[in-house]
Amino acid sequence: MNIAFFLIPKTEVAFIKYESTMRQALEKMEYHRYTSVPLIDQDGKYAGTLTEGDLLWKMKNTPGMTIESTSKVMVAEIPLHHQNAPIHIDAEMEDIIAKSIEQNFIPVVDDQEIFIGIIRRREILEYCSEHIIKTPHD
Repeated sequence: MNIAFFLIPKTEVAFIKYESTMRQALEKMEYHRYTSVPLIDQDGKYAGTLTEGDLLWKMKNTPGMTIESTSKVMVAEIPLHHQNAPIHIDAEMEDIIAKSIEQNFIPVVDDQEIFIGIIRRREILEYCSEHIIKTPHD
């Protein structure tokens, strides 16, 4: 099966640019109510996953940091503690299932490593539910 069937394109994904400030990341994550988002570098390549935990650890470990001062901290300065490994658009279904066990979303890249979207665990589970789990007939 072609994994493009599960792909949520970049245009529909909330992501953070690597050149953003911590404040911008906090606001976007709060607005969308996400606990983690993909990071995209200036060339459009997947650069990692930013989590709420990364933001909290940065605040905890930076003396004197306030919400106001987060506008002076660049996302690039925040250590990432979790990495959602990306897959290529031509990956096999088995690769998606294996990664979805560990990741809520799977970043998808093209042949030039450009971020093109994500596959959420939800769509994978819905597919499995429809095609694998048989419902009893009345």
